[in-house]
Amino acid sequence: MSLRIFQLYELLYAHFGPQYWWPGESSFEIMIGAILTQNTNWANVEKAISNLKSHDVLALQKMQALHDDELMHLIRPAGFFRVKAMRIRSFISYLINEYDGNIEQMRDKSLTDLRMELLQIHGIGKETADSMLLYALNKPIFVVDTYTKRIFERHDLCDSDIDYDELQSLIMRHIEPSIALYNEFHALIVMCGKTFCRPTPKCDQCPLQCMRDCDD
Repeated sequence: MSLRIFQLYELLYAHFGPQYWWPGESSFEIMIGAILTQNTNWANVEKAISNLKSHDVLALQKMQALHDDELMHLIRPAGFFRVKAMRIRSFISYLINEYDGNIEQMRDKSLTDLRMELLQIHGIGKETADSMLLYALNKPIFVVDTYTKRIFERHDLCDSDIDYDELQSLIMRHIEPSIALYNEFHALIVMCGKTFCRPTPKCDQCPLQCMRDCDD
């Protein structure tokens, strides 16, 4: 299993190259981006991030000071802007109440404790929490998403009924606990999922086709 999972990584890396994830100029920006990317694509998130930057409010205190209508207007391109504005508010309140608004203080806590805290914030699910932990706080945890499950299932690396925690545990048991590797691997899986492993897949063009050919 370890060899097959790492083969998947190597094939994707050879095809797509390094992805330089997660795009963001600060840990706070990455965390806000993780909330904004829920149920939308990155192009829409970029528009919302650009709005926040152009109005010079992509900072904790400045976002806290925004009126709800202003915040919703700025993040509107990311979709579900009312819901996401509430989630951003909850996240900012957590940062201020628990860490005096200082994200660097979070790094001193264990991954397990931080994950538990993040999952208690309204609107922060496992994928969003793990994205924050890996990409903003440099904690060694693998981010699982729809693409991960689809690709692993189609290549007989997991069962169809596997859940988030089970798939995450499977992957983390079989590849070394490396922040850089987890980062790159997840980014490559997303690229493969968007480009080839769609609901209607383009298997004949996919760099992972050789894995299926070998199995056959």
